[in-house]
Amino acid sequence: MRPFSRSYLGVNYELRPAKQVERRMIVDALHLLSLEGFQIRDYQYTGMGSIYFVDFIMFHRLLGIHRMLSVEGDRGISRRVQFNRPFDCVNVVMAKAGDVIADRRLLPTDLKHLVWLDYDEKLGASQLADANLAASSLPRESILLVTVDTEPPGTAKDGPADWHDYFRDISGDLFDPALTLEDFAEGKLARVSGRLLHRAIDAGLSTRTHVEFIPLFSFDYADTHRMITVGGMIGASEERRRIRASGLRDTKYYRPGRNQAPCRIEVPRLTRKERIWLDRHMPCPAGWRSDEFELRSTDLKAYREIYRYLPAYAELLL
Repeated sequence: MRPFSRSYLGVNYELRPAKQVERRMIVDALHLLSLEGFQIRDYQYTGMGSIYFVDFIMFHRLLGIHRMLSVEGDRGISRRVQFNRPFDCVNVVMAKAGDVIADRRLLPTDLKHLVWLDYDEKLGASQLADANLAASSLPRESILLVTVDTEPPGTAKDGPADWHDYFRDISGDLFDPALTLEDFAEGKLARVSGRLLHRAIDAGLSTRTHVEFIPLFSFDYADTHRMITVGGMIGASEERRRIRASGLRDTKYYRPGRNQAPCRIEVPRLTRKERIWLDRHMPCPAGWRSDEFELRSTDLKAYREIYRYLPAYAELLL
């Protein structure tokens, strides 16, 4: 069995600006879907809260979701996880994600679900199996998101041929024969992971009738390692119509196509004073330039895309 990564020991999940931008974009999207009649506050949220529970806190406070289940596979920290549970409405189960997905008592079919399989590991056979299983069982109008690490697998000496073989081996029948060796260049591995996740989800839905996976999200970001998130809704033509009628089409992060480039979240390094000054001019028109201090056009463009969602950190002395 693969050892637990325990990334929570190396990174404070509350202090990951790109991840927080992603979370806030997802909250924004769920709010827009709520306005279109999807009763998001009555969904059950199932995620991987670790010891920080950041997404649980946000989804409860900002969306009103009150049915919440955190999945933790590392039984060695069970007491610490329970101690950090932020609300009474958050239940914790110490089990593998796949076992939780398969248990109808934990993911009942009479509820709609928001499931975020937020792995801190590289894509492997177990992640593909979990995505496939979730797609095969989640009720209509449920939302499924999957996040994986997209850093190159193997050793520093490996290259595209090795990465091709790795992804072929972990995906088996899900491997896309249209992929060529060129698709496994290091800069394209995030797209490969996203493509295989979509194939796993579609395969899970292949045994069901009158529903499909309707893509909503594709995020590419890095605080330490580069990650990719794919997400969408299980639904049919009626859900597609309601999604199109929502304000999602007017956002920068909406990705309705499987082959679209992901929403790349880049957080430029700015001082607090620079951010305050820039915010006074947001949303700036295309081509606008700062005349108060030196700022690369790429950093300005990146900030324009995320300023609404970027948290501000400060020290609080108690």
